[in-house]
Amino acid sequence: MRELGSRRELFVDDWLIDRMDGVALRLGSPTPREVAIVFDAPWEGNVSAYVTVFRDADRFRMYYRGANYDVATEAATHPEVVCYAESEDGIVWRKPEVGLVEFEGSTANNIVWDGIGAHNFAPFRDANPDAAPEAMYKAVASGEDGLYAFGSADGLRWELMQDAPVITQGAFDSQNLAFWDVGRGRYVDFHRGFRDGVRDIMTTTSSDFLRWQEPVWLDWGDTPPEHLYTNAIVAYPRAPHLFVGFPKRFVPQRTAVEHPYPGVSDGVFMASRDGVRWRRWREAFVRPGPMPARWLNRNNMTAWGILTTASAHPSLPDELSLYVSEGYYAGAEGRLRRHTLRQDGFVSVRADARGGEFVTRPLTFEGVELRLNYATSAAGSVRVEVQDIAGGAIAGFALEECVETFGDHLDRPVEWSGGADIGSLQGRPVRLRFEMADADLYAMRFAR
Repeated sequence: MRELGSRRELFVDDWLIDRMDGVALRLGSPTPREVAIVFDAPWEGNVSAYVTVFRDADRFRMYYRGANYDVATEAATHPEVVCYAESEDGIVWRKPEVGLVEFEGSTANNIVWDGIGAHNFAPFRDANPDAAPEAMYKAVASGEDGLYAFGSADGLRWELMQDAPVITQGAFDSQNLAFWDVGRGRYVDFHRGFRDGVRDIMTTTSSDFLRWQEPVWLDWGDTPPEHLYTNAIVAYPRAPHLFVGFPKRFVPQRTAVEHPYPGVSDGVFMASRDGVRWRRWREAFVRPGPMPARWLNRNNMTAWGILTTASAHPSLPDELSLYVSEGYYAGAEGRLRRHTLRQDGFVSVRADARGGEFVTRPLTFEGVELRLNYATSAAGSVRVEVQDIAGGAIAGFALEECVETFGDHLDRPVEWSGGADIGSLQGRPVRLRFEMADADLYAMRFAR
């Protein structure tokens, strides 16, 4: 029995699906947009990376490693630093002079940290209601012997929370991350480890951010191992019981563009309901595309964080923004390009024009409306039948009584011709039968 309550459920896996006929789960693909930021300051450069983005009240914040590498001499041209940028809309970003850290004799820069962990500093705004004011912002970053914990009152001035590392089991030479898991009331960490010589991901939890449980490996089920360079895992804001991740997949044995360092990369998508067992898609979520520089080595790294931003067209709803690296190891500067996706648009149940249907597992719900996030063609449609758990149509909610739903909406209610009140079925075990044609269904929820 699936107990949905009134939360939003995305079709990122088959957790809710009992059987399908003529439909399939289809991976979405974000649309590349403008370059959001260029890492062109003297303290930044062509291997600036491990970007974090999040919304913080009236602004968006961005943190990233400032670094540059001379391929000819095989050496860094300056020490690694942690840089800061901010934006009012998630589209236009600025690098404020924060005046905190000296670089080549001047503090007129956007550097916020240059100590231990500058290689992969990953901050977040702590959503724990009991977070201390002096550590309202937290971060993890690696040193020689593990992951260290950092705290800040304002997100700019940082201090170690203790001298010793808080997590020691792992490899850590990547973007490791931690955050407050709102849905489960705990801190959760995801960090790199090597399993049988392959870059992989470990996880652990904590009640206080300083004392962590023994890490465990993520469980991929039957999905074969691949080099996962990063993980970029978040609790999805519109459905925080779901974890979604955007690892950079590294294929070390391939070379597409002549360069001293081999390998090609792309971005993949994965989802989990407990943080340990994952559905990871083999198909790419972000392909390198036609730009030659994105076929070079360690490009196409998705930043940690999903932002909700305004669409470029005033008649369209807000969309999700993801940020992906390009220009890594190429030339004098790296870049971060914004990509957009419809809200909940990671995966859909798709039916082609021939039509198909699927039936859910038995479920209970709380609410008075069934609302869908879907898109159809002009000729396409979605209809819903509410069934008892044996599969029989419930009077008033049969397929032929459902008003044909078509169009493109993020949260549209389903109606039945007789005005049947789905709220009368709250708490009763039911199934939902979806009949679709030339349509994508991304998410559903019962609204109170």
